[in-house]
Amino acid sequence: MARLLHIDSSVQGDGSVSRRLTARAAGVWRAAHPDGTVVYRDLGADPVPHLDSVGGISRLVPREQHTEAQAASWALTEELVGEVAAADTILLGLPLYNYGVPSSVKAWVDHLIAPGLSYRPESMKGLLSGRDFIAIASRGGGYGEGAPKQGWDHATAWLPHGLSLTGLEPRFITTELTLAQHNPAMSSLIPLAEESRRQAEAAIDKLWPPAMTGV
Repeated sequence: MARLLHIDSSVQGDGSVSRRLTARAAGVWRAAHPDGTVVYRDLGADPVPHLDSVGGISRLVPREQHTEAQAASWALTEELVGEVAAADTILLGLPLYNYGVPSSVKAWVDHLIAPGLSYRPESMKGLLSGRDFIAIASRGGGYGEGAPKQGWDHATAWLPHGLSLTGLEPRFITTELTLAQHNPAMSSLIPLAEESRRQAEAAIDKLWPPAMTGV
């Protein structure tokens, strides 16, 4: 049975562009997989803890030597890696915060880099390859070719590198200028923002063909 792991990370709730687009994508996936299962994780509302010196060091300590805090941190890592391993498709909402990924996404990725679970430490071979990973990126400004801040989007540049040990290879659908509707200084960019959104929605709608139904 097909399985989708749907992850949101925006802190903006119903006002989030990335959440609306991932919801649209999840609907397209359900139409293509009517018997499929969806697992949902909200990193914006319920972030996973960052790795710290108390529990995070569990990756460097043999399991039989784990303290209680290290065992709890490793158990969460097993849960998070297990969600990815069980999925055929991963859908991640990725807003751009301060030119990078939300810290909750960084923490999630850090948990996924787990020796023996997501990669083999002897060969550095990723164990999570072969899954369809769609990252829907939303950017408040413009970061494309020729824009004043071209190259300032470090989120989409970093994510493939951050996940590279696992074998996961994200592909991106991006909408930008999402602040044009709210920032008077960007009002002249509203038509470009609307076109960027339309293009993202069109790309989402083509991700998975709808399931054929019997006559």
